[in-house]
Amino acid sequence: MPELKPWQRTRQLLRQLPKPSASQLPAALKNPAKLKTWQLTAGAATVGLAIAAGTAAAAGPWDSSGQRTAERDAAASQERGGGADHGARTPGGAPEAAPSAPSVLRGLGAPAGSAKGGAAPVPSGKAVAGALDPLMKDKALGPERSAVVIDAATGERVYGKGAGESLTPASTTKIATAVAALSAAGADHRITTKTVIEPDAKKGPDAKKVVLVGGGDPTLTARKDGPYTESAASLRELAQDTARALKDRDADKVTLSYDTSLYPGPAQHPIGPNENLTLVSALMADEGRLDDSASGPAPRSGDPAGDAAKKFAEFLKDEGIETEKEPRPAKASARAKSLARVESPPLSSLVERMLTHSDNDIAEALARQTAVAAKEPASFKGASKAIDAQLKKAGLPLKGTKFADGSGLDRADRISASLLAALLDRAADPKHPELRSTVTGLPVAGFTGTLVDRYPKDSPGTGVVRAKTGTLTGVNTLAGTVVDADGRLLVFAFMTTGTTDPKAAQAALDGMASAVAGCGCR
Repeated sequence: MPELKPWQRTRQLLRQLPKPSASQLPAALKNPAKLKTWQLTAGAATVGLAIAAGTAAAAGPWDSSGQRTAERDAAASQERGGGADHGARTPGGAPEAAPSAPSVLRGLGAPAGSAKGGAAPVPSGKAVAGALDPLMKDKALGPERSAVVIDAATGERVYGKGAGESLTPASTTKIATAVAALSAAGADHRITTKTVIEPDAKKGPDAKKVVLVGGGDPTLTARKDGPYTESAASLRELAQDTARALKDRDADKVTLSYDTSLYPGPAQHPIGPNENLTLVSALMADEGRLDDSASGPAPRSGDPAGDAAKKFAEFLKDEGIETEKEPRPAKASARAKSLARVESPPLSSLVERMLTHSDNDIAEALARQTAVAAKEPASFKGASKAIDAQLKKAGLPLKGTKFADGSGLDRADRISASLLAALLDRAADPKHPELRSTVTGLPVAGFTGTLVDRYPKDSPGTGVVRAKTGTLTGVNTLAGTVVDADGRLLVFAFMTTGTTDPKAAQAALDGMASAVAGCGCR
């Protein structure tokens, strides 16, 4: 790695400083009528919630073909809600009110502990069955349904129905992607976008051929402000740094090309063009979004790499560097010399953002980062192979599992409730701190991300359930953690396929998680 100049080191250090988070509780939690004091401490208050729960319009599953969907538009588009991802900022630059999760981490470190003091009672399988068995018969659930509940303190299963059946997981696939990426590449890994200058056999050191090299960061931003812009790598800053380096070489006019060779393709997801994700490319800015959104469905670029390169050329021009012709794709050679670089937030932050908002672009990028770390081709096939191998290495129950993508948009994906619960149980284990963001990134019931509008204020699960949602036409899943009425931390996974009423199915799954939260399961 080339030595950074003093001003580059300063910028890098400033960007890595921790950002403050607010600790003020929302009004909804100041006067809890239903939750007990210790349960509030162990659940909602444990994550330092400071999210104003907004009301969002409901939107059913959809896409251009009517067959598949990501998470609901309204729930997924709460990018200013903060969630467990600390990267967002409110207008004007004030810190986003987001849970910093210190108490959740303490709870995960000693999951059997109770806020009352001493150890919380061990859950009884019979008691859990008494709470869930009647709900498993709900007609709103499809003909295929499965459920698993694990005691996080012991790792023992306390409930299971159809636990080993491999069903369509929808977006709960992202839990597997998160664990695999964090295990393979590391929680502190950052994705680099850089510029290099190519030597020219005829012109030698006077060559002015610049290549913008994509490293696979979907959160690279070309925006001046908005959610996540202060924590994301900036295309504008990369242009400023590149311009300085070029001026040091007495260059004010260059040719510009861009390199996306890290991801060999195909770029198009099997579901086809869809507003839930852009083409998968090693180079893009703001996830190829054509509006000012930061999450949820949006119009997408048909050429995210080319558009990012054109925007980069504009930024270079602003810095006094002219580019000849339009940028074209080209692979940087091994002889190219480094000019400048920017880095994404650490993978742990990207995992939190992905899970909170069910971000498909980040999911597919993390799947490919897993492939790169495993020295597999960074394609749909290579990423799927790498994820499977990484989870197999961890000794997780993979029988019947199939990974067709990293996001869960592909109906060919197959995962069991046993695997989902085992993934979360491993992430909650203090022995695996590198996986912790898989838990802290889960949406909080009634407050953040894709669960922001799914739990009523008087539900036992509100603020206590943290879970990843999964929604495709006819498919509904929910997997996460919950603190029961005895103060015990439990891990759960609920899956169903063949549903005909998505709202009713979601309500049924939410009711199951709430039943565990309200259960004195000793």
